[in-house]
Amino acid sequence: MGKLPKFQDDRLLVGIETSDDAAVYQITDEIAMIQTVDFFTPVVDDPYTFGQIAAANSLSDIYAMGGEPKVALNIVGFPNCLDPEILGDILAGGADKVKEAGAVLVGGHSVQDDEPKYGLCVSGFVHPKKIFKNHGSKPGDVLILTKQIGSGIVNTAVKAEMASKEAVEEAVKVMSSLNKKGKEVIEKYPVTACTDITGFGLLGHCVEMASASDVTFSLHVDQIAYLQGAMEYAKMGLVPAGAYQNREYSGTQVDMEGVEEHYIDLLYDPQTSGGLLVSVPPEYADEMLEEFKRKHMDTTVSVIGTVEEKGDKLIRLYQENR
Repeated sequence: MGKLPKFQDDRLLVGIETSDDAAVYQITDEIAMIQTVDFFTPVVDDPYTFGQIAAANSLSDIYAMGGEPKVALNIVGFPNCLDPEILGDILAGGADKVKEAGAVLVGGHSVQDDEPKYGLCVSGFVHPKKIFKNHGSKPGDVLILTKQIGSGIVNTAVKAEMASKEAVEEAVKVMSSLNKKGKEVIEKYPVTACTDITGFGLLGHCVEMASASDVTFSLHVDQIAYLQGAMEYAKMGLVPAGAYQNREYSGTQVDMEGVEEHYIDLLYDPQTSGGLLVSVPPEYADEMLEEFKRKHMDTTVSVIGTVEEKGDKLIRLYQENR
C-alpha cells in the first residue's frame, strides 16, 4: 500500500487515510456514494449459508458508514473440480441476502481458483452530512455493540468437531444477520463514531477508533455479549491463529492487566460479519437501547464500556467477576 500514489479529489469525503470501513464520494449536495468490496473463503460447510454470510459481511460496510446499499456485484473464485451446483447455492444465498437488504444484484465476475471464495462489491448512498465515521468519539461517550462476538473461536471449535449444535446455530444466525436494523436505530441518534467489527477483532477495531479519536476506551469484559460456547472454547484453547496475530499487532496499546487470558482471546478473535460498534453521548444511551428492543434485533446488543480522556494506553480492560 505504501507504494500507491496519493489520489486527491475534493469530492472524496472518506478515503484510506483513517482506515475507515468504505470510501465515500460526493455526487450532489444531498447524495454521496459509498463504495466497498469484500470476499473470503468458506466459514461454514453449507454453500447457501456461506453465501448469506459472505454477502452480509460485504453489505455491512455500507451500514457502518450510515448508508443504504443499492447495487451489488458478485466476486467469485471457484475450483473446476467442484460441482457447479455448489457455486449456484453460494450465489443463491448471496442473492437472497442482497434482496433482504433492499439492493439489486447486477452480475459480477468469476475466476478459476483452487479454493472457493465469494463476496460482493457494493455501492450505497448516504447524505454527505450524515456519514458515520470511525473517528470522533468524545470523553464521556458510551460504547454500544450490536452483535455478540466469538465467531472465530466457535468456527475453530467446529473444525475440531467440538462445537455444540446450539453454538453453531447461534453463530450462523449472528454471522448471517444484516446490520440493517442496527443502522436504522443508530441513525436516529447523534452518534460520534461507528465501525463494524470484522477481522481485527473487537480490540483491533477499538484501537483504530480510539487512536483516530485521540481518546482511550475503557471496556468491561464481563459486560460484553459473547456467542454461546465461545468462552468455554476459548478456555480450552480453541483460538484461531488470527487472534494471536491481532494481539501482536496492537497488544502494546491495550492495558489488560488483571484480565483472564480467555477474555483476551475472545476480544482479539477475528469476527466474520460482526456487529456495529458505536459511541454515543450518555444521555442517549438508554433510549437507544430501548429502540434496539423495539426493533426485535436478531442479535444481542450490549453496552461494553465508555470513552475517557486519552491516557497512556488506547484501551483499558476491566474484569469484575473472577
